Amino acid sequence: MRPRPPINGRGIFSGTGLIITGLTATLLAMIFPIWSYADRSGTGLDALNAETVSTGYGPLSGLDREFITKVRLAGLWELPAGEQAQQKGTTEAVRTAGRHLVQGHTFLDERVRDVAAKLSLALPNEPSEQQQGWLATLDSAQGAEYDRQFANILRLAHGKVFSVVAQVRASTRNSLVRKLADDANTTVLDHITVLEATGYVDYDAMARDMVADSTPPLTPPPTPPGPTADPAPAVPVTPPSPPAPTYTLPPAATSPPPDNSGTS
Repeated sequence: MRPRPPINGRGIFSGTGLIITGLTATLLAMIFPIWSYADRSGTGLDALNAETVSTGYGPLSGLDREFITKVRLAGLWELPAGEQAQQKGTTEAVRTAGRHLVQGHTFLDERVRDVAAKLSLALPNEPSEQQQGWLATLDSAQGAEYDRQFANILRLAHGKVFSVVAQVRASTRNSLVRKLADDANTTVLDHITVLEATGYVDYDAMARDMVADSTPPLTPPPTPPGPTADPAPAVPVTPPSPPAPTYTLPPAATSPPPDNSGTS
């Protein structure tokens, strides 16, 4: 029997086969980027979930934990700064701001240690290197120079914390963190208000530093000669200030942080 000759127009290389193959390739090309992006770690919800642990008070994100640490760190340097301002401040407005710092951070530190203990989070026991530098600057300043440094360093620091508090309050799913953010918001706003009431805040420098995300100014701008618009009253002759009292915060919770090894 003679072999049957092939029939033209059939198979993958036929006109219909080429059309089907082309459509299939196009469909795969459209699907692959979507699958690749959705499966890629480190983007969107994947990153959020990778840093989130479950607690009895709701999910605890990486941002939540960072916020809790920042609240503790704020108290570790701002409370001593407030104690110092009550002694070294040359105006009643500066001394009043110091009292508000002490009262506010005494309250917040109690709150943050309670929250950290319930969430099994360890907290720092000393200020950061940058915060220690700010305290050293205030230690060396005297008179109106001290007032100006105190108002501007503390005001800029509170302004940056204020935005973090708002972000956490808007996004957290943890009830303890939500309440802590409420308390921090009230306290930080109060501190911003009393610091601005000193009359020493340089708003132009503040705006530049906030935009540049720089650190609080450690050196104030030079005072121009002649009469100035300095809202502070004439600086009286100030006797040598007694050493600022040392305030030691109670120890932080020492429980180890939660085990995130099983979190994906």
